[in-house]
Amino acid sequence: MRYSIVYSSRTGNTRQLAQAIQDRLPNEQLVYCGAPSGEALAAEVLFVGFWTDKGSCDPDTEAFLAQTAGKTVFLFGTAGFGQSQDYFDQILARVQQKLPADAKAGGGFMCQGRMPQAVRQRYQAMLEKEPDNQRYQLFLANFDQALAHPGPEDLAAAGDWAERCLG
Repeated sequence: MRYSIVYSSRTGNTRQLAQAIQDRLPNEQLVYCGAPSGEALAAEVLFVGFWTDKGSCDPDTEAFLAQTAGKTVFLFGTAGFGQSQDYFDQILARVQQKLPADAKAGGGFMCQGRMPQAVRQRYQAMLEKEPDNQRYQLFLANFDQALAHPGPEDLAAAGDWAERCLG
């Protein structure tokens, strides 16, 4: 079955997942791998990756998803927050709703991803103004925890997932 891997990656996290997926799937069936492009639509199966923007996919991914009529679409992505599969599932459900009615949703994979240092600086400034604010403390702790992601385990899990998708 011919497939394409399409991804939007603001900080490189989703690009790493895309590479892990490409490394695990049969290269002779790969039609396209890269940023959202009409070239990818020549495949029957699409792996579409995104970075999380306000609890959903980024605008470039959303625009591409609108073109996936008649395709089987597997979603993958990264989120700066996300130590919870429930949270990832909510994001995937929101993104899946952006598919055309005649696209076939094939499931999804998400993991946490590191965020830009400017985000930590913003959290730190907020905490300096309100040192006892537990929410801000949680933001900083999550930021620091996210620095290790996507790690080798995340990348291996993405590859395993993609193999099962084409199974």
